[in-house]
Amino acid sequence: MWSYDFVHDQLENGVKLEMLTVLDEFTRECLGLLVERSITAAGVIGFLEVLMLQRGAPENVRSDNGPEFVAAAVKQWAGSEGIVMNYIAPGSPWENGHVESFHDKFRDGCLNQEIFGNLLEAKVVVEDWRRQYNEQRPHSSLGYQTPREFGRQFNSKLRVATLPCALS
Repeated sequence: MWSYDFVHDQLENGVKLEMLTVLDEFTRECLGLLVERSITAAGVIGFLEVLMLQRGAPENVRSDNGPEFVAAAVKQWAGSEGIVMNYIAPGSPWENGHVESFHDKFRDGCLNQEIFGNLLEAKVVVEDWRRQYNEQRPHSSLGYQTPREFGRQFNSKLRVATLPCALS
C-alpha cells in the first residue's frame, strides 16, 4: 500500500511551496517527493503515474481528505487504474501514521535545516534528502536496514520464490 499527503513550506522570499510525499508503507521507502508552488489533482495524478511506471501500480492508496485527493478526477483515475482509494477520517492523522512519521523526519532533517532561494534549489535539496533517507538512514522498524536495503531483500526473496514456477 502506498500513502501520500502534502507538506507545506516556503521560499526565502515567502512564496509558498507544496510538497507531495508518496511512501511505500511496507518498505517505508519514500517513492517520490514532488515539489511545486501549487499541486492540483492533475499534478497528483501525473506524479502517481510516473511512480507507477517506475514501481508498478499499488493495489491500495491511503490519503487524507484534502481537496487534491478527493477531487473527482483523482477518484475517477484511481478507479480506471484498479486502485482502491482508502481515505482517512477527517481530523485523524494517526490513520496515516507512516506519512505523519515521515513528515516529522522530513521537516526536522531537511525543511527546518534549509532556506530555499528558489524552486529549483528546493527540488534539488529535497531530492537529495529523499535519496539519503532511502539509502543511508537505517530504520529500527526494518531491523536497522535502510528502506532501499529492506525493499531489495524482500524483492529478491519474491523473485527467488517465484522463479521455479516460471520455469515449469
